[in-house]
Amino acid sequence: MSEYYVHESSIVEDRSEIGPGTKIWHFSHIMPDVQIGKNCVIGQNTFIASGVKIGSNVKIQNNVSIYDGVILEDNVFLGPSMVFTNVVNPRSHINRKDQYQITLVKKGATVGANATIVCGTTLGQYAFIGAGAVVTKEVPDYGLVYGNPGILQGWMCQCGERLKFNQDNNENETTCSSCGNKYLRLNDSKIKPAS
Repeated sequence: MSEYYVHESSIVEDRSEIGPGTKIWHFSHIMPDVQIGKNCVIGQNTFIASGVKIGSNVKIQNNVSIYDGVILEDNVFLGPSMVFTNVVNPRSHINRKDQYQITLVKKGATVGANATIVCGTTLGQYAFIGAGAVVTKEVPDYGLVYGNPGILQGWMCQCGERLKFNQDNNENETTCSSCGNKYLRLNDSKIKPAS
């Protein structure tokens, strides 16, 4: 008996490493030389290209394609039908495989449904990308980004609740109303846990 689950309609090519407890659901295709950690959920109709590295406890919802050059760290969440790119200026008649760019999604980050992540960007730890956002530049740790183009709109706690800093009083510390974690604002584009 396998330590992971693959639905009978899915294809897992040779030389891929899949961690225990991972589930690969209907109509998905895992290419050769993919690394997937433990306890991941790979939703229906997901494509994962050769060379992709995925950490543990990653949740990939339905209809997501993860192309060469994408790295997902532990505890990442990818919403339904979100999109990664891997070339900035694609043309069907020009082979640009040597121009693939690295896209790094750091530990705990969330990408909402139908968002687009343009290649060559890094999404910081516990960053939160809203549904439908188009991300064209780096997102800081705990950053909340939404819109087209995606703009830093605020901050998110590690638990997934929006953080509120009192701008009127120039407060540089806040406490999450849900879990009680404390955060320090270092400047307009960077925060960190207080402890």
